[in-house]
Amino acid sequence: MYCRPGFERDCAQEAYLHALRQGAELRIAEAVENSGYVRLEGRARAPDWSALVFARQALSLLAMVELPERDRLTPLLDALPAQPAVFADVWLEMPDTNDGKALSAFTRRFAPLLQDALIDQRRLGGRPDGPRLHVFFPDKQRAWLALGDPRLSAPWPMGILRLRMPPDAPSRSALKLAEAFDMFLSAEDQQRYLHDGLRAVDLGAAPGGWTWQLLRRGLRVIAVDNGPLKGMVAEHPWVTHLRTDGFRFRPDRPVDWVVCDMVEKPSRVATLMANWLIGDHARHAMFNLKLPMKKRQEALESALNDIETLMQAHDIRYRLSVKQLYHDREEVTVYLGREARPRRNGNSKRR
Repeated sequence: MYCRPGFERDCAQEAYLHALRQGAELRIAEAVENSGYVRLEGRARAPDWSALVFARQALSLLAMVELPERDRLTPLLDALPAQPAVFADVWLEMPDTNDGKALSAFTRRFAPLLQDALIDQRRLGGRPDGPRLHVFFPDKQRAWLALGDPRLSAPWPMGILRLRMPPDAPSRSALKLAEAFDMFLSAEDQQRYLHDGLRAVDLGAAPGGWTWQLLRRGLRVIAVDNGPLKGMVAEHPWVTHLRTDGFRFRPDRPVDWVVCDMVEKPSRVATLMANWLIGDHARHAMFNLKLPMKKRQEALESALNDIETLMQAHDIRYRLSVKQLYHDREEVTVYLGREARPRRNGNSKRR
C-alpha cells in the first residue's frame, strides 16, 4: 500500500483492522517511518482502496525482485507469474519521498524498455478494465511486482490525483477542495450538486481558497472568517464576507453546501457539520478533520462515530466518505451528504 510519508503505521493498522472485520487476517511485514509505503502479508486479498482512509493505493504483491546493476529487465520478466496472461497497462512507481523522486529519471528511461518487452511477449494491451501491472521501486536495487484491480485500486499512478495550481487562486487550499470533489463525487454528481445558482457557506474561509473553488463552479458563497480574503475572492460580487465566529454562524435560509477548514479539535468540527445537516442548514458538507500527532486513529474514529450517532438519532439517511487526500497534511477530508428519503434501519452509508 502507498500512503503519505509519516502515516505508515496508521495505514498498516487500518488495513489490519479492515481485514479482521472481513474475517481475514494480515500481518504487518514492513512499515518504515517516512517511507511512503507499507507491506502486509496474509491470505486476505488487497482491499478496496476507497474503503481505507490512509491508503493512497492498495495492490496485491506478486513478487519481490533484487535488481543487479546491469540488465534489470530480465529478472523482472522472469519473476512475472503466468497469470494474468495479459495486463491492461504497466505503471512504474516509486515512493512519494525525496529519495523516491530521485528515481523518476530512471523510471522514465526504463518504462519504454519494459513496455516493449511485455508487448513482445504479448503480455501488454489487454482490455482497459483488465488488471494493471505495477512495478514499484522502493529503491534502485529492488522492484516489487504488484497487481492492481481497476475496480479496487486508485486510477492514478502512485495513487495521486495531480492537479495544477490555478494562477488566480488565493491559496493552495483550492487544490484540496478540487481533489475532494473529484475523490468523493462522480462526474454526474458534480454536475448535479455543483452548478451555477447554488449557495454555499465557507466556514474559516480566509484567505479564500475554498471559496474560490466554489465560485469557479458557479456557487454564491457566504465566506465566514474574521481574517481577510485575498485576490479576486475579496471583491467578487458573489461573495458575502462575514467577520464572525464560524461555530456560531447559521444562515438565514438553507444553503446547498457548507465547507469547513477550521483548525479545531476533530470531534468539535464533526459535531458542527452533523448539526448543520440535522438542522436543515445545508444538504452537503465537505470538511477537514485536523488529527493529533498521537492517536490519530482513535481521534478519527471518535469523530466519525459522533457523526453517525447524531445522524442516526435523528433518523436521517446520509452518506459519509473519508480520505486522506494528496493535498492533505496532518488531516483527513470528509464528505457528509444528506440523502433524500429517511429510513428506519441502516441509515449509515460510510465509505
